[in-house]
Amino acid sequence: AFVPRKSFAASDSIIRSYYLGHHHSALQSMVRMLNDIDVVIECRDVRVPVTSTNPKLEQALAGKERVVVYTKADLLFETANPLDERVEDLAQPTGSGPSPTIVFVNTYKANTTGNVIKLLKARAAAHDSLIGIRALVVGMPNAGKSSLLNALRSKGTKKKGTVSRTGDEPGVTRQVQTPVRVTEDDGDIPAVQVYDTPGVFVPYVADVESMLKLSLVGCVKDGIVPVETIADYLLFRLNLHDPGLYSRWSAPTNSVEDFLDNVGRKRGMLGAGGEPSRLRAADWIVQQWRKGKLGRFCLDDLSEDNL
Repeated sequence: AFVPRKSFAASDSIIRSYYLGHHHSALQSMVRMLNDIDVVIECRDVRVPVTSTNPKLEQALAGKERVVVYTKADLLFETANPLDERVEDLAQPTGSGPSPTIVFVNTYKANTTGNVIKLLKARAAAHDSLIGIRALVVGMPNAGKSSLLNALRSKGTKKKGTVSRTGDEPGVTRQVQTPVRVTEDDGDIPAVQVYDTPGVFVPYVADVESMLKLSLVGCVKDGIVPVETIADYLLFRLNLHDPGLYSRWSAPTNSVEDFLDNVGRKRGMLGAGGEPSRLRAADWIVQQWRKGKLGRFCLDDLSEDNL
């Protein structure tokens, strides 16, 4: 019978940082803006709810009222909106300050973004200001901030089109944007304006496996960590979860070379001499998982012992 690896032997040579110059300047800009901000909307990728938490952001924005939005819920949950109490526990403040509100969002389904609109309208109604409230959307790179902002604007103002560029890789938004109105003045409830911000990575990732998780979900620009290494880590996680998820392309295996060769042959990804291209196979298989087509599971350990 097939026995999966119990641990992943990651190389110490893997780069542990993706903290770029514009991450640092963006964080400084956010801190300067805090006096004018009423609510911080923090986006976290629900597939890595622990690992996509950025202590540097938490520290810089401490004391502000927060809404923690777990994005890409459709890539983890089959059902619409299950509130996992263990995930809720993750959002409790590490220091002093009010406990944040938790929302799970699939930006492609308007009813889930509607929950965020309701929260913001409630804050605006309770806020004694003629100009409404201002919110800041923050989070790690490619955590779904711009997609959330576009969905909020579409849901809250019924306006079509996008106001914030999005992409499947990190680094599309590179500086703090001008505010976008996501709700209109509504009688006694003033409007809500939201600023989009660049993703801010942690300066250093001490744990190699955390860097692999962030690379697998797309928080790290492709190419920083070799894609074959990411595919090997994905294979490790698939084997722990259910090796049957890749049965269309390969028999269960712990060898990433055999796995990628099998995928390459089945997909017709052949290079010189008719040999399978492991690079192309690795890129393709990682993209399949990112799209939710190769199982939907959390990469972080949410057991009580770990939390």
